[in-house]
Amino acid sequence: MSGDRLVDGYALVVFDLDGVIYLIDQPIPGAVETVARLHGEGRAVAYATNNASRRAADVADLLTGMGVPARPEEVLTSAAAAAQLLGERLPAGAKVLVVGAEALRAEISEAGLAGRHRRRGPGRGHPGYGPQVGWADLAEAAVAVRAGATWVATNTDRTLPSGRGPLPGNGALVAALATALGRDPDEIVGKPAPELFATAARRADGGRTVVVGDRLDTDIEGANRAGLDSLLVLTGVSDAAELLAAPAERRPTYVSWDLTGLFDADGVVRVPAPDADHGGWQVSTGTDEWRLSGSGRALDALAALCAAAWRGHRAGPVRPASPAAGQALERLGLVS
Repeated sequence: MSGDRLVDGYALVVFDLDGVIYLIDQPIPGAVETVARLHGEGRAVAYATNNASRRAADVADLLTGMGVPARPEEVLTSAAAAAQLLGERLPAGAKVLVVGAEALRAEISEAGLAGRHRRRGPGRGHPGYGPQVGWADLAEAAVAVRAGATWVATNTDRTLPSGRGPLPGNGALVAALATALGRDPDEIVGKPAPELFATAARRADGGRTVVVGDRLDTDIEGANRAGLDSLLVLTGVSDAAELLAAPAERRPTYVSWDLTGLFDADGVVRVPAPDADHGGWQVSTGTDEWRLSGSGRALDALAALCAAAWRGHRAGPVRPASPAAGQALERLGLVS
């Protein structure tokens, strides 16, 4: 991009958390300063997370402790959304088998339902995830669902980011249960379902909303399903190679290295690159390999590669045809 700052086109910025604002318990470089700048300019922010192991107030406290001031009402979690859904559909006091963390049980109880850790009686619903969930919990869930309980999953994230790389997420537990039952959940509440983002966007008072995330399969697809623009930051799970192979429903509006792209026009790019402007790059496609030539910003090279890939060309190994191309591909992690 050039000229205006990306953030100036939006009334509300909605952030994912893991891989965007922080990694486990440490803020990602630039995140604290970016959010502080948004607050300093009086811009509205919200946080939407699939993590069902913390309540909104706990998430706000965690962020504040990292130097990112946040209020509970700015935080939307899949645990709260699942509890709200079940509270609207089930009678008060209905029994719910909760497979997940204490935060999820607390949300269920606050919704007026009888959350239980182990099955007693027929049960009526089952959201689900917590870091201590084990085989016995999944076994109880399988019995409950086979007995007729509605199965509601808080999210289907395949992995969670960590300092040691991606670790199994709630989606891995959902997949295990789905394999045992031979069917999928009755409802999935978290991203990529659009509800969290749609709820946040209603706070923009008619203005435009941009979603900032690090995962194509949850954040970006969820934004697209909610009809919102999105910014993929390359600080978490999804990388340039995954972006090139992304199906239409998982393609972001913009890509940046990190959150500073919200303010720095040179640190963000719209994807795919317009046909008339590839930022000084040329892409030659072939059946065996692609060739990148020219010079310019590495992000513009990525946008040019996206344009070729998303036109239907199957992406082979990308080879540099100039020294600058080699440097760009190395920065993008596309050196084969």
